[in-house]
Amino acid sequence: MIENEVSRQDAKNAGSGSGAQSRFAAPAPSRETPCAPLPVSVVMIAKDEEQNIEAALASVAGADEIVVIVDVESSDATAEISGRFTERVYLRPWTGYAAQKQAAIDLAAGPWVFLLDADERVTPELAREIGQAVERHASGGGGGVFGYYVARRNFFLGRWIRHGGWWPDYTLRLFRKDRAHVQPRLVHERVVVDGETEYLKHPFEHYTYKNLAEFEKKMQRYSALSADELVIKRTRRAGVFSIVVRPAATFLKMYILRGGFLDGMHGLILALLYGFSTFLKYAKAWEKRPDR
Repeated sequence: MIENEVSRQDAKNAGSGSGAQSRFAAPAPSRETPCAPLPVSVVMIAKDEEQNIEAALASVAGADEIVVIVDVESSDATAEISGRFTERVYLRPWTGYAAQKQAAIDLAAGPWVFLLDADERVTPELAREIGQAVERHASGGGGGVFGYYVARRNFFLGRWIRHGGWWPDYTLRLFRKDRAHVQPRLVHERVVVDGETEYLKHPFEHYTYKNLAEFEKKMQRYSALSADELVIKRTRRAGVFSIVVRPAATFLKMYILRGGFLDGMHGLILALLYGFSTFLKYAKAWEKRPDR
């Protein structure tokens, strides 16, 4: 049952620096289907993800712990669905992708953390491999490795994209909590590990965009954040070259150099969309220039 008041005991156990509020009174997790044991804390941030989050959480139902931070402005059943799988559901005001993810990591109780998005799924094969890796460390065989990159099998409009730079698309998702942090960026944030890293063999699944309208919505948001980052860091000037050449270069790199054409019409549409997204990023950065 949803509670309006904050669970003080949960907040105390999780730490005081997260700014998150626990919303649920420990409902029984939904684990109807058998899942491979996952000896880690799985952490996730979400907003308006009722269409995705149930499958994501079901794929990690065997985890030692699941922590979900839900944006307080989420207007659908994301929090309620999350509460079927874990009592560690927290409401938190939006402070940016990096800050939200770091807050979720800080709330994790276990030493090893796996960072998962609502549109991603952990396969049983990957869960077993994660368990083996953590067990190795527990027995003293992990050496100085404190993070693991995992391949991501990306789906676009229902199809697995094997080219264009979308496969194997390694990303660091498994790490020791005390040896890692989320890089503070406005967009395209990543986990940085203080120590050695290795690669796992099995991928997780990423169901990106179900339709073009969904892509367009996210493209507008990400391009605006990327433009803000360009303006703040002043790493590249948003001039004619960036607005004209860089979008074309993005398309050519994805479609030709990285073999996106081998994915047929899906590959062509994806490369064109990424080219246009690059155009929007630099056009929006130019729009913010005081001398334009």
